[in-house]
Amino acid sequence: MTIPYPTIADCVGNTPLVRLQRLPGQTSNTLLVKLEGNNPAGSVKDRPALSMIARAEARGAIAPGDILIEATSGNTGIALAMAAAIKGYRMILIMPDNSSAERKAAMTAYGAELILVSKEEGMEGARDLALLMQSQGRGKVLDQFGNGDNPEAHYQGTGPEIWQQTGGTITHFVSSMGTTGTIMGVSRYLKEQNPEVQIIGLQPMEGAAIPGIRRWPEEYLPRIFQSERVDRVVDMSQAEAEEVMRRMAREEGIFCGVSSGGAVAAALRLSQEVENAVIVAIICDRGDRYLSTGVYDAR
Repeated sequence: MTIPYPTIADCVGNTPLVRLQRLPGQTSNTLLVKLEGNNPAGSVKDRPALSMIARAEARGAIAPGDILIEATSGNTGIALAMAAAIKGYRMILIMPDNSSAERKAAMTAYGAELILVSKEEGMEGARDLALLMQSQGRGKVLDQFGNGDNPEAHYQGTGPEIWQQTGGTITHFVSSMGTTGTIMGVSRYLKEQNPEVQIIGLQPMEGAAIPGIRRWPEEYLPRIFQSERVDRVVDMSQAEAEEVMRRMAREEGIFCGVSSGGAVAAALRLSQEVENAVIVAIICDRGDRYLSTGVYDAR
């Protein structure tokens, strides 16, 4: 008898959805968080990373041995480095040099080549360089910001999982917005099941630096983003996101990153406005890839 053992790629998705016990306080609402840090490379980006490579292969756009290029602020880069290692691609990642040491180390551990741009150039500069390198024939850009295979991963996976795990009772979905792939794909799926489900997106306040999410200038707004799929956008301060992140670890035993703290902070705000709601927030990644930044230092 041949046992169908899974590969590491088969372990992406089907992440737990758990209830917050202390942070919500006395409320008629149920606050749930989806633990995307349980994916093999540690974040929600494992889903679109595998999706973009596998679907590009299926279309014949890439083949093993090709060089792939991507601009990233961290999690997508780690996920793509893992997916490239699984699939047999050389991966070049371009990112701002102020990203955490853990993120850089994880990418190179998977065998990716890392190119850094300055903090001032930021993600916009990283994206521009990726396209320049592609125009010079140095590789193929996957383009998480404009690639429909990014939200499709969440339409096919994350959205259905949330619907099934809540038994179709979800009333509100809260997600940080970076590439916007998660919120686009999940919104599309949930709205098809129940148009009354409210979709809340999170962006940093002006001047706030929350890893993984952005307040994009109009000319760099991800092409996959469709504003009509988001019912409400919440501006989040860095201080509030970091404070709730630390409270998640200390009061709920959930060790997560800053953008996840922001998503939960937004869910807690929302919980003050509604009753008898089922609110689901995405926990994008784990907190261990932020330790060197000092955000978890005792205070």
